[in-house]
Amino acid sequence: MDNNSLEINKKQLITRGVEEIIDADSLAEKIKSGKKLRVKLGIDPTSPYLHLGRSIPLLKLRDFQQLGHQIILIIGDFTGLIGDTSDKESERPMLSEKTVKANARTYIKQAAKVIDVKKAEVYYNSRWLKKLDYLEINRQADHFSLSEFIARENISQRLQSGRRISLRELLYPLMQGYDSVRVKADVEVGGTDQRFNLLVGRDMQRFYGQPPQDIITNPLIEGLDGRKMSSSFGNTVNLLDSPNEMFGKIMSLRDELIIKYFVLLTRVDQKVIADYQRQLVQGVNPRDIKINLASTLVSMYHSESEAQAAREYFEKTFSQKKIPDNRPSFKPARYDLISILTESGLAASKSEARRLVDQGGVKIDGQVVKDLDCLVPSGSVLQKGKMKFLEIK
Repeated sequence: MDNNSLEINKKQLITRGVEEIIDADSLAEKIKSGKKLRVKLGIDPTSPYLHLGRSIPLLKLRDFQQLGHQIILIIGDFTGLIGDTSDKESERPMLSEKTVKANARTYIKQAAKVIDVKKAEVYYNSRWLKKLDYLEINRQADHFSLSEFIARENISQRLQSGRRISLRELLYPLMQGYDSVRVKADVEVGGTDQRFNLLVGRDMQRFYGQPPQDIITNPLIEGLDGRKMSSSFGNTVNLLDSPNEMFGKIMSLRDELIIKYFVLLTRVDQKVIADYQRQLVQGVNPRDIKINLASTLVSMYHSESEAQAAREYFEKTFSQKKIPDNRPSFKPARYDLISILTESGLAASKSEARRLVDQGGVKIDGQVVKDLDCLVPSGSVLQKGKMKFLEIK
């Protein structure tokens, strides 16, 4: 890496995908010193899939990693049980150990699509959080006040509206903060919704006699429906989506989010992105820029050849409204429409399958079907939405 590229990458550490830095002067001094920093990110496995929203802090880890710093990924298999309500308007229920373990099964593999996990330190925080006793937890809790917790916007709103707040929720920030103590983090990255928890990490480190970590918060990204990208909303683009599915989802993105996606979710040169922005202002068809975005993201998480194939697939199925020749085949146990949708995985449940049909999202041989009880003939092509096809055997 030449000196010019090195300076660009150092600048990118504290600018791209960054909402706020605490303490900015401290972090700048640490980077300037040449010290190998320990940079932490924690992710709770509350769903089976990492989505592009999660890639923003992962990309920041990669930025640090490429400059020679030590990155630390913590899989919150214990904190995931307890549940963080930082971004929630109501109490998040506790998950079962079985659910969290199943969700976490492929997290390292998914994170490896962004960072070099072989050079990272990866921990499961049950390793130390399970061992804490009541006395130690009380010592930690004594360091913080209830007023600090309830001053958080979403918590104060819940209090004012009379919605329940469990004592369990007060303990979550302590656990995330203790993670920073155990890994001796110099820097922690996380979304803006994590700001309070990240600050607790600084206080917790002081309590245990460690220098406080610096904090980098990243903006949150909107999902396909314009709301915050969240698995609970079903508006995500997942890192494990197939090339065709990922490409099609990006092409359904709202035009006003194209540039934001380029800036936060890719490492395309900022000058190129600025040129895309100028083109959009000048009236270029957003679809042309969006194709570049979809190709870029599919290349990042799959390959350039798969991105090209996904583009051709999209243009054939959507632009030209043709049924693709390379569609997968499926032999169902039962041939009624609802059974096929659920058995094939096109719908997660029978209720979702009925909803898809009611909303006109299912076609047989190109024709919308609204009959919930219809039988699907062998040899026909079943279509869900714009991009998913099955040939029924």
